[in-house]
Order: sequence, then structure tokens, then C-alpha cells
Amino acid sequence: MTTMALTEPPLKRLFERLDFAPQPMTPELGVVHRRWKAAPRAGTVAPRRREITFSPQDRAASQTLFVHRFDDGVDGGVLTEGETAAELLLGPCQIGDRLRQAQNRRGAVRLRRLLKEVRRSGQAVLAQFTSVEHGRDRAVVELLATPLSEDGATIDSTLVAISIHRLDAPAPAWLPRLSADRWLALFALGASRPLGEEIAQRLGVELAPVEDRVFEDGEYKIRPLEKVRGRDVYIVSSLHGDEAASSADKLCKLLFFVGALKDAGARRVTAVTPYLCFARKDRRTKPRDPVTTRYVAQLFEAMATDRLVGVDVHNIAAFQNAFRCETIHLDAQALFARHFIHDLGDAPVAVVSPDLGGEKRAELFRLRLERMLKRPVAKAFMDKYRSEGRVSGDIFAGDVKDRIAIVIDDLIAGGGTMARVAAACRAHGAARVWVAATHGVFSKAAGSILTEAPIDRIVITNTVPPPTALAAQLGARLETIDLAGLIAEAIRRLHSDGSINELLEEGP
Repeated sequence: MTTMALTEPPLKRLFERLDFAPQPMTPELGVVHRRWKAAPRAGTVAPRRREITFSPQDRAASQTLFVHRFDDGVDGGVLTEGETAAELLLGPCQIGDRLRQAQNRRGAVRLRRLLKEVRRSGQAVLAQFTSVEHGRDRAVVELLATPLSEDGATIDSTLVAISIHRLDAPAPAWLPRLSADRWLALFALGASRPLGEEIAQRLGVELAPVEDRVFEDGEYKIRPLEKVRGRDVYIVSSLHGDEAASSADKLCKLLFFVGALKDAGARRVTAVTPYLCFARKDRRTKPRDPVTTRYVAQLFEAMATDRLVGVDVHNIAAFQNAFRCETIHLDAQALFARHFIHDLGDAPVAVVSPDLGGEKRAELFRLRLERMLKRPVAKAFMDKYRSEGRVSGDIFAGDVKDRIAIVIDDLIAGGGTMARVAAACRAHGAARVWVAATHGVFSKAAGSILTEAPIDRIVITNTVPPPTALAAQLGARLETIDLAGLIAEAIRRLHSDGSINELLEEGP
């Protein structure tokens, strides 16, 4: 039974998963849970530590354990066993150390809250969180905490087992193979294959093979080379134009592939489009304007697409209203916040929207930064009006003087908007200007425009690979955040009917 929705906010913020009916992923934690359940209790509220024994074959499980004894009035208590395992979470420690003395304060807070919950509920609790280092997700940590009672009447200590899986390591043998014939199948098309491979590694599956054939006249044929009948199929395809194919070509190919999968008997087909093309025109601003967002939605519906996943689409409301199939919207705000927060220190900050249309996005990001920094963050915005390719508007409002100005938007194309906002921030006294945009859809002229702009950092994600020439022009100023972990976890949760809302909540 997943209980995140019922968990108190202070505990919920620290963990991505919290169960009172533990089913650990790692076999070692599974062994610990079975041994704890099987231990004799003889009428006591919980087993005694000496009743939980392990065979020689369970040596790996026994090495994951540590025990904390509660002191009166102190939920954290004292470490009484397993300093080697405890060090993985708390940093260097030894028997007799109190939890409040732990070197890793974040780990100590997590453990203290978890032990308090075990003591309150009297049940075994399984918790999971992502370890973040230097703004990047580095490992998935599982903690199994089970109550113990030496006096038989009260829960006076807790047995904890810990498992850590590094995300940059090969998928371990215990990771569920989701790609069984009747379950998940993962495909990646064209230029999205490198991102698809990263997602596949994090899921512990292999990319399914595809025949992608181009005929002499430019037409093409695409089909799965693996059986998909009855399976839950996910296709990763970022619909940006590049030298190899236009956005329209990629969209057409993705639609054809969805149709081929449905004809081949796929139970459910989800199109994962990290960048969704033709999303700029979501309403009529002039007579007889097209509403391409709606047209794209109708094309996906015509191919019987069951679900579409997008990342930071241009207009969330238009995205959610245009499609009649299920839509899942992921955002990169938490990843941007984690990326920046380590470099902000105590410096004053302002979040800037490059236009009024993006003010809501900027405000949500500002509020997230305030929660994480635990101090006020100023805001500002720039006026912008675009008509027939020309941009106008010079009004700038907000406080950026002597602050780090973080300009946030969904995409960068020509670079002119960001250059205008950066110049305005500097003119109003900003100490530094950092730019964050989920999609780096850079035009050929963007490199020279951004190189000359007064921008200190440009941070994008890998929904669209940046052109090599532009990356060379911008050098160290251009930084890329990897979204493979976010998308992989979204696929895992969708496949197992898990919660996407919990995924999008603030991590650290």
C-alpha cells in the first residue's frame, strides 16, 4: 500500500516513496524483511534483535544492517550496531554515536523522520529517495526500517537496512526486467536514440529494434522488429528539426510508427515527445490564423495514440485541452533549481520572465527557489510583443539590482529574446545573468547573438541536442542538464500505475 498521499509534508518532502507493506527492489532488503517478519515475537510488540538471524547464504543482506536504540525523548537515538552500513547514509560514524552528531546532516534528518514514523506506527516502513550530488541525480537509495523491542512492551530500537544503486553504474541483476513480452517495450526514433539509450539503462531494459528505411524519393517506412502484441509500448521521439530531418518529417514518422504498433496489436502506445513541435500556435492572434496545437492533437488521436508525454510544452493549458487522449506534462523546474542552488550561496536572487506569457512559469520557479533557499527571491519581467517575426517592447519591471538574475523560459530559438532580457537586467543593475530554458532549439544565428549577449550562463536540457558549432561558440557558458532520469521514472510510474504528481514534487 503506497502511503505518500497520506504522509505528513515534513516526511513526504524527504522521500519519493513510502510504503507500509514493503516490497524492496533489492534481494538483500527483501531477505531482511522476510527474516524480520518470520522472527518469533511471543506476545511482544515487535521482535527482539537476537531473534532475527541470517544464514551464511544471507551474508550480503546482513551487511546492509544497522541498529539505532531510542533514548527517552529522542527519536534518533544511539547507534548500537552496523557502523559500516550506517556510514553509507550518515557519513563516518562509530558505535555509540548519537544521530544528531552525524556528519551527513541531510541523511540524519531523513533517518530521524523515518525512525519516528516506525516508532509511531509500529510497522516496517520502506522508503526511497534520490541522492543528489552537485545538482545531479547520482543514486537511488532504499531504506527498510523495522521496529524492535528488547523489553517486549515498547518499541525501543529500529533495525534499518540500506541499499544504494548508482545511476551511472550498469543496471544490477536484481532490477526488474520490464521488457518481458507481455509488458513494457521501449523504442527510440532517429536523433532521440542516445536519450532513449540513457532512459533504457535507467529502466533496466534494452531498446527494442526498429527498421527505419528511406526510399529513393524521400518517402520512408518504419516498423518494430520485435513482437509488441499485448504490450505496453513507449516511443521516445523529440520532434525538433535538425540537419537530418525537419520537425514535420519527425512528426509524420512518429505518427506512422504509432499506427504500425497499433496494427501489430500493442495494448497501449505512449508517445514520449521531450520536445513537442508546432506548439507555438495555440490560439488565433490574427484573422484566419491556424491553431496548430489542436491539429497536432487530432493527428495523434487519428492514429489511436493512447497517451502523450511532453516536457515543458509551450502552453500547458492549450496542451491539456487540445488532446482528447491522456496527456502527461513533465517539467524541468526542480532540476533547474537543484542545478543552480549549489552556486547561489547567500547571493540575492531574482527570477525574471522574458515576457508576460511566461510570468506564471517564472512565478512557480521563483516560489520553488524560495522554498529551497528558505529566503525571499525577487521577481521581474520584460514586456515583449512579436508580430511577423519582429519583436518589440521595452518595459522592464522588477528588482534585479545587485542580484543574480535567473531568466527562465521554455525554449531558446533565435536567442534575440534572451539577449534583450539580459541587456535589460544589466541595465537595471543585475550582478550576473543566468539563463535557463528547457529546449535549446537554436537557429543558425543564435550562436553569434548569444555570444555577444551579456549572459554569464546558459542552461538547457537534453530534450534537443545543441548544435556542435554553437556549443563550441558558447564554450563553458553552455551547460546541459540530463532529463533521462526524469523521463525514465515517469515511464516506470506510468507502466506500474504509479503517481506522476509525486514525481514532480520538490525533491531536496
